[in-house]
This record gives sequence, structure tokens and C-alpha cells, in this order.
Amino acid sequence: MKKINAKLVVVNLLAWTIAIVWLMPFIGLFMTSVRPFRELTHGWWNFEEAHFTLENYIEAFERGMGKYLLNSLIITVPSTAIPIFVAALAAYAFSRFSFPIKDLLFITLVFIQIIPSILVLIPLTILLREMRLLNTIIGLVLIHSSFAQPWIIFFLRNFFLTLPKEIEEAAKIDGCTDFQIFMKIVLPLSAPALGSVASLQFLLVWNEFLFALIFLKSPELWPVTIGVTVLSQSQYIANWGLLSAASIIAISVPLILFLLIQKYYIRGLVMGAVKG
Repeated sequence: MKKINAKLVVVNLLAWTIAIVWLMPFIGLFMTSVRPFRELTHGWWNFEEAHFTLENYIEAFERGMGKYLLNSLIITVPSTAIPIFVAALAAYAFSRFSFPIKDLLFITLVFIQIIPSILVLIPLTILLREMRLLNTIIGLVLIHSSFAQPWIIFFLRNFFLTLPKEIEEAAKIDGCTDFQIFMKIVLPLSAPALGSVASLQFLLVWNEFLFALIFLKSPELWPVTIGVTVLSQSQYIANWGLLSAASIIAISVPLILFLLIQKYYIRGLVMGAVKG
């Protein structure tokens, strides 16, 4: 008979307890979304009269959640792809080349990350208005892409430093240019880091509320974060079932994305923080 490892049992119990406590709000949100409003007056955990329905989800889509989801995708996808590619080029330059004020420029990029976004709302509004990009998705994509540059450059630069330079030197001997090496060797080897960065940036943009509220005035351009708040508005009482269904719909896309690339997420996150 095998001896029970008391430490392993305690660790597993602790892990399961934390997981259950962490999941309880989500379970409550889901149960609220699939039950009629009249059954929620005594709490979602009351199952004396439980009737499950998809009416809240149907109503959420009828009131515009489909359009809000599409807007969020139109905003989030380019706001993820553009800054990653641009920042990868800059990070590769910081990790491989020498040029004047390289260290000062990199330190400046790091310090830019600490600037709260709320401090630059007025200058950004004036800038977008002068560029005729206020109340446009293109303007919002450019803002998200700009704010993402510092942290993505910092992350990818640390990851590129862990890659063996011998492969790149061999490619140069074969006649490859620096850009060819970057595209055909560095980027494929950086799949874990790129997957990690993509998931983080996607989640940040998808959940962003302030910039969308300030820079997008037209309801037909609103993303899902503003759409959920609009659905929650009622003259007398909030429809918690409808609001919960809209929230489940809103978090479904980033949740599916994370499940698809989770193996890259953890590996890239760890490797990107190893060397500074």
C-alpha cells in the first residue's frame, strides 16, 4: 500500500479550493444568464423552481450584441497584429544591433509604460480631431497600437536575447539579409512569445472601455464593452439575466482565444521574462 503524501494532498486541496472560489462568480453569472428574471429575486443559487432558457441570449443579440461583437473584432484584430509586427522589428533591432543612444532610447520606452492613459486623453482628442480620425475605428486602432508598443518591445526584446545567434550567423553566410533572417528564422522561433503577447494584447484591447467611450461617439461603432453597459440601462430596474447573458457573450471570444493558444501563452510568458 502506497504511503499518502500529506503535503501533496494539502497542495491539491488548496488548489481546488482556490479554483472553486475563483469560478463561483462565473458560475453565478452563467446561471443568472440562463434563468428567467422572476427566478432571480431570491438568488441564482435557489433551485426550488429552476427553468433554464436561452431567451436572455436571444434578446441580447436582438438588441445589438452581434454588432458590438463585430465592432470589437474589427478594432481588436488590427490593434493586436499591427503593434506586434512593428514592435517585433524594434525589439529585434534592440537585441541585435548597436546604434547611438540605444540604451537611452530603450530606457525611455520602459518609462513610457508608467504614464496613465487618462493623462493624455485631451492631447489625443485634439490630435485625432486635427487628423480627422476622431469618431473612427482607424483612429482608435492607432491609439491602441501606440500604447502597446513599449511593453511589447520590452517583452520581445528580452525573448530575442534568449535565441541562439549561431543560427542567424549561419543564415548570413548563406546570403540572407537581416530582414530575411527576421522573417524566416526569428519570427518562427518566437512563436511562443508571439502567442503570449498576442493573447495579452487581444485581451487588453477587447476589455478596454475608456478610449472607446471618449473617441467613439457613434453607437454603430461601439465595441462590446460599451454595448454591455447600454444593455444594462433600464428605466426602472436592471434586467440581470439580460446583462449576464451579454457579459457571457462578451467574454466568450477572449476565452476561446486563450484556450486555443494557452500552450504558447505560459511558455512564452516565462521565456520572455528570463533574460533582461
